[in-house]
Amino acid sequence: MTRRFVTLDVFTATPHAGNPLAVVLDSEGLDTEAMQAITREFALSETVFVLAPADASHRAALRIFTPGRELPFAGHPTVGTAVLLALRDAAEGRAADVIVLEEEVGLVPCAVSVTSPRIGHAVFTLPRLPEELGPPAALALIAGALGLDRREIGFDRHVPSVVSAGVAFTFVPVSSLDALERVRLDTTLWSQAIRPVDEPNAYAYCRRTRDAGHDFHARMFAPAMGVREDPATGAAVAAFADVIMRFEQPGDGEHRFVIEQGYEMGRPSQITLELTVAGGALVSARIGGAAVMISEGVLL
Repeated sequence: MTRRFVTLDVFTATPHAGNPLAVVLDSEGLDTEAMQAITREFALSETVFVLAPADASHRAALRIFTPGRELPFAGHPTVGTAVLLALRDAAEGRAADVIVLEEEVGLVPCAVSVTSPRIGHAVFTLPRLPEELGPPAALALIAGALGLDRREIGFDRHVPSVVSAGVAFTFVPVSSLDALERVRLDTTLWSQAIRPVDEPNAYAYCRRTRDAGHDFHARMFAPAMGVREDPATGAAVAAFADVIMRFEQPGDGEHRFVIEQGYEMGRPSQITLELTVAGGALVSARIGGAAVMISEGVLL
């Protein structure tokens, strides 16, 4: 059978920026091996397979793959698929303000809006708050894996940490934008330097940004997942909520941050992170961004 697919650029409203995503709409009957093979064929950082939900009141169930493995949760696939489903629903005259997606990590509520026949916006609530997973590796190892001097790691109160909100990352604060732009991976050190060992993903960030009005500049590296560098990583920004809570210590109330990513790859992306803090603790967090449709076709 033929299966429809759409590609989108996510965390941008500009075509050929942001993080590309493939969404396969007719996924019933595909097993894990077939989904992994299709993902490798698209050769994008992630591909989503849309399935009928277990609960008819939900919009869809998603399975998310990188070229190397299946993920329980990911940000740009969630935002991109939510926007695509909202665009399709609006075209069919059954638009909704909120849809619920079923992912392996849990239920993911998404507020959606449509701005044109090809462009929309989605904000999803984290299905699980981030948690620290343990101590990072030694500073010298982390610096070496990124091709930096150990003195270039850390700024203000920020030091490396290991956090997950569904997908784990070693978060690496870098002292300057210049140093962050000079990062060069040393994969011979990767397994020792980047934790946890079963998810060795690194999210390096600094406070200085390319564009005014943004709060952090970031790069994400996941060579073990087949993604040497990712243009925009919503799952990392979800976990970054814990980093902000620990090192920025925002007060009670609502807070909004904009993280820019992908600039070194020629794929500028903007990810919003919204936090609700009460009693000095993180109560909820939301990830948002735009997405634009780029192509559609069929798999034969």
